[in-house]
Amino acid sequence: MVEETDNRRERRQRVLKGAAIITSISNSEISCTIRNQNAGGAELKVPVEARVPERFVLYVPTDGVAYQSVLRWRRNDRIGVQFTGTVPKPRLHYG
Repeated sequence: MVEETDNRRERRQRVLKGAAIITSISNSEISCTIRNQNAGGAELKVPVEARVPERFVLYVPTDGVAYQSVLRWRRNDRIGVQFTGTVPKPRLHYG
């Protein structure tokens, strides 16, 4: 059996927050849920059929923060993302 290694520098805090993946393609939005998060990244629950690009903005209305994100892994309806910075709140988002 191969053991998975955890390459994260910080443990992720378990959370349950609504968020939106905003792609650069016509500012389309994919609703998702943040399952756990730390300063460097997060694990998201997304619809299985969602086409998530390699780079996108993750907007978290409860925090009022939009994170520049990079897709690092995907397993079924879960994805892992790394935060590379923040950007201003998307204008088109109502949250």
